[in-house]
Amino acid sequence: MATTTTAFLSTANSFLSCSPPSSSSSSCLCSVIYYPQKYNSKRQLICCRASSSSDSQPILTKRSLSICFFTSYVFSLANSGANAAILEADENDELMEKVKRDRKKRIERQGVINSSNKEKGYLQDLIYKLSKVGQAIENNDLPAANSVLGGNTDTDWVHKANLAFSKLSSGPEETNEVDAFNSSLASLISSVTRNDIESSKIAFVSSATAFEKWTNLTGLVAQLKGL
Repeated sequence: MATTTTAFLSTANSFLSCSPPSSSSSSCLCSVIYYPQKYNSKRQLICCRASSSSDSQPILTKRSLSICFFTSYVFSLANSGANAAILEADENDELMEKVKRDRKKRIERQGVINSSNKEKGYLQDLIYKLSKVGQAIENNDLPAANSVLGGNTDTDWVHKANLAFSKLSSGPEETNEVDAFNSSLASLISSVTRNDIESSKIAFVSSATAFEKWTNLTGLVAQLKGL
């Protein structure tokens, strides 16, 4: 029995011995020791780590690489979020400035409209004349329409209407509608003079439509009667 015990202990001692590490790298030597059931029924794993001069050098593993990449990704996200916040703040500032400019422009335009009673009177006369011409064309009475229009565009009421257009227009859209109105009005006068009822109807609708669009763009639609 003593001989058997001595054999097992000898075997255990041989497994516990660790080889010295090589000079080029450090290594870990693991030995599995089987003790007899009499001493221990469990298998034990003993690891011996040999130290060398290379222990001071960083060891690059998959885990360390993953940590590096993850950290870089987190920092990039944080940086992107900060940049996005700055851009959003700039956009909000620009939007607020645009709102302020638009509000200032509306207030200035309203002030011009409120102080332009003479020009609004010219436009009111234009509405009256267009209404009379429309009634005459509807009744196929082109001579009556011609007497209201005056036979050409070089009349006092047309001149005054354009003075009002010029003062109260504040943008390219309004100017485009003024041009469309004057062009249609010239066609209307020409068609009425030629006694062309169908062309007169088309030109009248075009003139009235352009004028209505202009009043909506300028905000005058609520201040003029007969629209």
